[in-house]
Amino acid sequence: MKKIIMILTAMLTMAQMNAAANEAALNNEATNAQAATAVQADDENDNESTYQHPFKDKNESSKHWSITTNGFYFGMGVKHSLEAINNSFEIGLLNFAAVNYNSLHGQNLSLGVGIHHRSFGMKRPFMLTRGMDDQIVTLGNYPVESAKNCKSNLNEWTIQFPLMFSQKIVKKLDITVAGILNWNVFARADNHYEINKVDHEIKFKDLKQNKIGFDIMAALTWNELGIYCRYSPGKFFKDGFGPEIKNTWTMGFAIAM
Repeated sequence: MKKIIMILTAMLTMAQMNAAANEAALNNEATNAQAATAVQADDENDNESTYQHPFKDKNESSKHWSITTNGFYFGMGVKHSLEAINNSFEIGLLNFAAVNYNSLHGQNLSLGVGIHHRSFGMKRPFMLTRGMDDQIVTLGNYPVESAKNCKSNLNEWTIQFPLMFSQKIVKKLDITVAGILNWNVFARADNHYEINKVDHEIKFKDLKQNKIGFDIMAALTWNELGIYCRYSPGKFFKDGFGPEIKNTWTMGFAIAM
């Protein structure tokens, strides 16, 4: 009788040990499956394109690829090829939308599309006029020397395609360089003057501006605020259709470049 009880006890112990081993194996498989799923999810997240809120610090991203909006700027012209130009300014958003690659080691490379506006102001007594065939823009004079509140501006609106590279120098300090392809979609001349307390406005469009241009830009930013310089070597007008405006240098301020 004792032998039978010992045999039954041994068999019960072996059964319990087998059950425990099977349960441990199942738990191990479940843990491995969860780990594999987590790794796969992380890989998918790394490959996903995400949208960053406008002007968010792109260097805080933990993902390689993203869609960004950045590069608001405002600048003034510091050098012009045409002596009749008194001043100029520009304003724009470098990237309305851009595909950005972040190396996660301080480098960013992006290709995007943005908008740009530039205005050239003429010195008195010069104002923008049109030739006899309404095709050629020339520099003329105001109707009378006593004219007041004289303003003559040449305006241009552009869709731009910047290819940008940014390098972090130290924490929060970045240097950015960009080559910008410009599609100059619209240009207009605006003249205003006052004679004997009567305002006169003369505006004309359909100018023969060069549709395609190329600019170079460099910026230095600290904590998303910075300064930039932009060089525009191309001519504003097609040859023979207006004053020669080229080699324009602009400097200004940038946000989230």
